[in-house]
Amino acid sequence: MQTKTSPAYQKTNTAGPAGPKLGLITGIATLGGLLFGYDTGVISGALPFMTLPGTEGGLGLDPAQEGVVAASLVFGAVFGALFGGRLSDRQGRKRNIMLLAVIFFVGAIGCALAPNTAMIIVARFVLGLAVGGASATVPVFLAELAPASRRGQIVTVNELMIVTGQLIAYSSNAILGSVAHDGDIWRWMLVLASLPAVLLWLGMLLVPESARWLVTQGRIEDARKSLFRTRPAEAVEGELDEMQDMAACDAKIGHGSWRDLRTPWVRKLVFLGVAIAFLSQTTGVNSIMYFAPTVLISTGLDTQASLVATICNGLVSVLGTLVGIYLLHRGVGRRPIIITGQAGLTLALALIGIFFLLPESTLRSYLVLAGMLVFLFFMQACIGPIFWLLLAEIFPLRIRGFATGLAVSFVWTANTIVSLVFPILINAIQGSTFFLFAAINVGTLIFYIRSVPETKGRTLERVEEELTLRFTGPIPLPKQ
Repeated sequence: MQTKTSPAYQKTNTAGPAGPKLGLITGIATLGGLLFGYDTGVISGALPFMTLPGTEGGLGLDPAQEGVVAASLVFGAVFGALFGGRLSDRQGRKRNIMLLAVIFFVGAIGCALAPNTAMIIVARFVLGLAVGGASATVPVFLAELAPASRRGQIVTVNELMIVTGQLIAYSSNAILGSVAHDGDIWRWMLVLASLPAVLLWLGMLLVPESARWLVTQGRIEDARKSLFRTRPAEAVEGELDEMQDMAACDAKIGHGSWRDLRTPWVRKLVFLGVAIAFLSQTTGVNSIMYFAPTVLISTGLDTQASLVATICNGLVSVLGTLVGIYLLHRGVGRRPIIITGQAGLTLALALIGIFFLLPESTLRSYLVLAGMLVFLFFMQACIGPIFWLLLAEIFPLRIRGFATGLAVSFVWTANTIVSLVFPILINAIQGSTFFLFAAINVGTLIFYIRSVPETKGRTLERVEEELTLRFTGPIPLPKQ
């Protein structure tokens, strides 16, 4: 048997085995985020072609069917997040992401080949399972792989990949729509998502499993090997010991199921995560991301200008996410970032509502667009990166996948509600819709000020200990 001081141990563990370093691992894993972004963004450009009659290459969708096709992915994501989180607890983060890559591929091919409306709805629902599963698993996987000092920047790369995927979708839609005159071009828009799905599956073959998950399975030597691929050799044993100590305490919680919510402090912590997740979507962000052309057309802007403006939304989202990564790199805490962002986007929503009150003109259209871009900047620089990061940080290791999946399912539940209600509101009360969202977000700002914890610079084990103390008192030690 090897010990930490034995010659055999020193010979085999002074350096990590060959394999990708943390930056490359992050790039591979966040292809799941890229697929998330592309599949949620591409539908905005595909729907106009799907509404064409079958003789012209479309599916002849009516307005009600358009809404169902758009919402079917979001609805699938609710279930994907719930079950994806539990699967990642049971079979591991790596294997779960590889499974999701297969589902992404099958869903993309199914969408491209769908012969009728029913099949496109089914295929979009399948894609939603993958999107929801990725949104629950990838941030957790990155948070568990990253050292505490770099966790914020690394997890936020997933948000960057999401908005990059959306930008690619908007841009490719515009390019394909302008150069192709065939009504079935929407099939090419949708099938493009199959390519990064293949790359994700192949890339994950090179990536180590989460050491923290391996510790919960009692696979200590495998966990040690995983850490040697992402940590300096001298830091491995100390971090591994900390993981084992926390895993021993967590063993009393369970294996991640609904029964764990009977424990009062676990229930409170999960409620906190659910609230953060749900409120991130009641900002109204998806009303702008999904329906920006509709909003701008309602102000008097023509269709072509509205489509170009959608690309601006994607560009600002990418820029905002880069700013968020920079703030985290500079050591700014989670609380000040999310609180500042919430205040900024609430003000932007109020301004959009005010601009709608102006007489119809080109100036009004561009003022509304400017307000939308300011909103998206604060959302993507401050809210988007931080709420995904917090969901990956705040839950105990033993139930992290389950609890994150449950919280993320509420991201998609709120997303579905906003997506279904917004078109009705904008048609009925026009710009007053944005005053309503602003009022909701004042309440969210108060909640963030009172409830959001600070997790900067702490290991996940330290975060868990602090939040447990906050809700219940000292962590009970396991019986000897």
